[in-house]
Amino acid sequence: MIKKETLLYDSIRPVIWRDDGLYLLDQRELPMQEVYRHINSTQALYEAIKDMMVRGAPAIGIAAAYGAVIAAKESAEDPGSNFIDGYYQRLDYLLSSRPTAINLFNALEAAKNLTDPIGNALDWAHEWLANDIAANKSIGLSASELLGANTNVLTHCNAGALATGGYGTALGVIRCAYQQGKINRIYAGETRPWNQGARLTLWEFQKDNIPASLIADSAAASLMHKGMIDWVIVGADSICMNGDIANKVGTYSLAVLAKHHGVKFMVAAPMTTIDANAQTGADIIIEQRAADEILPEYYANTQINALNPVFDVTPAELISAIVTEKGVIELPNASKMQQLINNVKH
Repeated sequence: MIKKETLLYDSIRPVIWRDDGLYLLDQRELPMQEVYRHINSTQALYEAIKDMMVRGAPAIGIAAAYGAVIAAKESAEDPGSNFIDGYYQRLDYLLSSRPTAINLFNALEAAKNLTDPIGNALDWAHEWLANDIAANKSIGLSASELLGANTNVLTHCNAGALATGGYGTALGVIRCAYQQGKINRIYAGETRPWNQGARLTLWEFQKDNIPASLIADSAAASLMHKGMIDWVIVGADSICMNGDIANKVGTYSLAVLAKHHGVKFMVAAPMTTIDANAQTGADIIIEQRAADEILPEYYANTQINALNPVFDVTPAELISAIVTEKGVIELPNASKMQQLINNVKH
């Protein structure tokens, strides 16, 4: 029997608060070098989120929680504005950095409800971080029970420690199941155009001495056709009240392929990823990034352009299970999602 502490061990922390403030692991530099950047203003944090220095919905939410500490300090030191007005304006500015990751919204809305931002924002942010890590580990334990022996898994983008406070959601499931001896093979899609799978997911597996194979995104269908994939396991940037989810672009394609080939499809995410204001995927704002992220420079200033959505929506009917720290929802729908919310409230 493997001890629970061994199953749930991890050492990667993308968001750290030290005595002199917030530090973010610059994920743009991975895997070549590990560099932490000191973030000392809401402006710097806005740019860090916008430019994907920190990415992954839970990690963005945690960074925003610590951003509330910075916002409170800045507002208190600003003689030109009322404290609450200045505090809210700074939080709203951070909120505008990326529109799809609902954890960002949920963290900043919670920050607005603090009774004493100057006095207790830091303790609250520490708790937000600790709760996320605890949630990830709970998800890993619960979700790994769904996997049988000798399971072959495919993951998309990076939903690991780097995308969270630590341990990870989708990668937390894989970490836990691997330590339990349930995993036969792990495949990671490269996840263009930012290559989060190739750069970040493989880096995490290497750090934990977990063997994995990189595949081109376009190779997933042939692997499924050959029976080489049993589960697709992904995270989410937003979960709707009917069970639709938004995740890195390409997730929807994998879900369609999985359904066609009889492959199971799991979404692993904390409760902070649920968007109570999104009834269906149609309510989710899909972030569009600059064309030059995917368009060769040769075509700059020509009639050629590019469409670069960062996320897509996977309908609930394509999802085998949504796993949160509060429970497993198999074959999710609006009724089951509401039951989960009601159970948490009570």
